[in-house]
Amino acid sequence: MSASTSDEQLAALARQARWHVIKTVTGSKAGHIGGPLSMMDVLVTLYFEELRIRTEEPDWADRDRFVLSKGHAAIGLYAVLAMRGFFPVEELPTFDKGGSRLQGHPDVTKLPGLDASTGSLGQGLSFGVGAALGARRTGQDFHTFVMLGDGEIQEGQVWEAAQVATRYRLTNLTAILDRNGLQQYGLPSDDRTAGTDRGDRRDPWAGLDVAAVFHAFGWRVLEIDGHDYGQIRNALKLGRAGDREGRPTVIIAQTVKGKGLSLAEGTHTWHSIVPTAEDLEQARRELDSDIHADIDADIDADIDGDIDGEHENELVAHETGATS
Repeated sequence: MSASTSDEQLAALARQARWHVIKTVTGSKAGHIGGPLSMMDVLVTLYFEELRIRTEEPDWADRDRFVLSKGHAAIGLYAVLAMRGFFPVEELPTFDKGGSRLQGHPDVTKLPGLDASTGSLGQGLSFGVGAALGARRTGQDFHTFVMLGDGEIQEGQVWEAAQVATRYRLTNLTAILDRNGLQQYGLPSDDRTAGTDRGDRRDPWAGLDVAAVFHAFGWRVLEIDGHDYGQIRNALKLGRAGDREGRPTVIIAQTVKGKGLSLAEGTHTWHSIVPTAEDLEQARRELDSDIHADIDADIDADIDGDIDGEHENELVAHETGATS
């Protein structure tokens, strides 16, 4: 794991990564934006603070595993992997082009730093269950993290995997639900859902308690603000530590679709869109690190990517039960 990183440093890294996402999708004229932006604060905390990885040895046997089950959000992961040092940031403009290592969905055979090829929604948690079970049977102590989308978990395979994880008491598995409340093809809000919808369309789980569903499947449930770095790092540490009752952990991260770009926040059309020149200019004003150089200047000097360290933050997270 990396040395503890300040909230200000993580915020600056997330802003840089969001700018890379916008620039890359604009230049490639393809890709997704809303989901990569909503999960970005969790991703930078994972890769710059929590994950036990070696950029110079991406296939290190004892590395933690990370699976981006919502594989269409690949450009968000690529931006963070590049910033973390797995490949040059200058390679990002090749995204989704013929012959590129940066395909529209993650391809583990092409790019260092990936642990799974994903893209067919609903399959990533099954891979994570297999990795966690394999680690137990081979005596390895790595932890497996799986990022899910809240539209994605409408797929039945997710719940088959959830049941198996409980059956085998996989305390070395943590799922992270990017609960941004919007999906590309959803229903319009109406009088019944408008009070709880967090975007311009109906929440994919309107009227249902997702935390209670996971709890009923036998998971330990932690609910956090997915843009609050203190809550994110504490929940990740709790997930790694494992549950005394032998349950796998799911972190339900309440996020905002398109977070960080004002014209995209809470807007379903930004799930997959190519920004216009005007959109790109607004994103530049809001996100470009050159404009925010006063915050970013010391990031590279202050963050030591591969030094093991312990966080001193008090472990505080909201664990929910079946009635929450």
